[in-house]
Parts: sequence; structure tokens; C-alpha cells
Amino acid sequence: MNPGALDAGILLPALAAGLIVGATHVPLGMRVLARGIVFIDLAVAQIAALGVVVADYAGFEARDAAVQLAAFTAALGGAGVLNWTEKRWPELQEALIGVAFVLAATAAILVLAHHPHGGESLRDLLSGQILWVSFGSLAVPAVASAAILVAWFAGGARRGSGVFYVLFACAVTISVQLVGIFLVFATLIVPALATRYAVRGRMPKAYAVAVAGYTLGLVASALFDAPSGPAIVWAIAIAGVVAAFAERRARVMA
Repeated sequence: MNPGALDAGILLPALAAGLIVGATHVPLGMRVLARGIVFIDLAVAQIAALGVVVADYAGFEARDAAVQLAAFTAALGGAGVLNWTEKRWPELQEALIGVAFVLAATAAILVLAHHPHGGESLRDLLSGQILWVSFGSLAVPAVASAAILVAWFAGGARRGSGVFYVLFACAVTISVQLVGIFLVFATLIVPALATRYAVRGRMPKAYAVAVAGYTLGLVASALFDAPSGPAIVWAIAIAGVVAAFAERRARVMA
């Protein structure tokens, strides 16, 4: 254990990145769970990551606008296809989502096969580089996430599947480059799953799971010199289990 590793200059921007991701992913995750398309986040995140890989292979730097455009175009295209398949073959949607994920993942591996830093790039896309973010680099993601939240909550009952898929693609494009595919999935699904049977205050409780997970995961990764992405995933899972048991106890005692 190394208490000296608790550097606020590194951990606070990383926590801010996690809060930005959680802000959009918690309500979107509830919708994903309600629709029964749990693995759509993995599929769209992997498709967005494929866009990043292709742009990187073409020689663009990670922060270039071309990379962001490639990620968004790929995610939006993938979301559009999945929106179409949901209408065309709703009974097969979960299977088609799985196929989309596998195709995007293997395509990324094929593209990176002859890349000099292919293994490192693939690891970064999976686990993320949350500890490398700065407050300055979070300005655009924060504004974009705020816009997504406004569009999501203002839509109310008018939110159709098309709107859902577009906003979902936007959110995933932002998050996959900040925190990686593993954390995209964990942030979307675990808070929603942990609070699924909440009698009241589900949204605040789900947000609390995400905040606790990112906070405890970052602290644990610093103290024990562990990879930040996997540490946060486990912390979110533990926070989710605690929240689920607390909710169950509250229902029993009610």
C-alpha cells in the first residue's frame, strides 16, 4: 500500500471523467435494461473503438478531430443498423447485437495486427486511460454530455428507439475514449441492475453506485498500484452489490 500515491492532481481529473461518463450512462443504462438489450453497449462501444482504430491506423493522432469523427460515425452507423434490425427482427435482436460485437472486435484485431503498438492500443481501448485525462481535456466531453442529458430528459415520453440509438451512440463515442470499453459496460449496466427493484429514488441511488465505484476504484488503484480501469469495474460491482442488498433489506423492513 502506498498512501503517497494519492495525488489529487491525477485522481480528481480522473474522477471528473468518471462522473461525466456516469451522468449519461446511468439513465441510458436503465433504458437498456428495460429494453432487454443488455449487450448493446458493448457492441456500440466496440464499433466506436473500431472507428478509433481505423483512424489511428490511418495516421491520425488520438486527439485529432478526425478520430472523434471516425468514432462517432462508426458508433452512429452501428446504432443505426441495430435500430433497423430491432424493427425488422426484434426476436433476434440480442443475438444480432452479439454478432455485431464479435465482428467489430475481430475487425479491430485484424486492423491492429501489423500496427507497431497494436497490443497497447487494444489494451487502452478495453481498459481505458482514465488516469491520463486532464481538466482541460474534459471541457468538450462535459458540454456534449450535458447536451445529451438535456435531450434525453426533455424528450420524456416522446423518446423513440431512433432517438435512443442516436443519443446512445453519442454517449458511447465520448465515453469509450475516456474510460474504455470495460468501464462503459460497467457504468451502464451495474447501477441500473443494482437499483432495478428500488421502490423510490432509483435514479439518485443508481448515481450513488456509480460515484462510489469510481471514487473507491481510483483510490484503490492508487494505493495498490493496480490498473485503474479494472479496479474501478470491481469497485462499481461491489458498490452495486451493497446497494442491492441495502434495497432488499429496506423492502423487507418496510
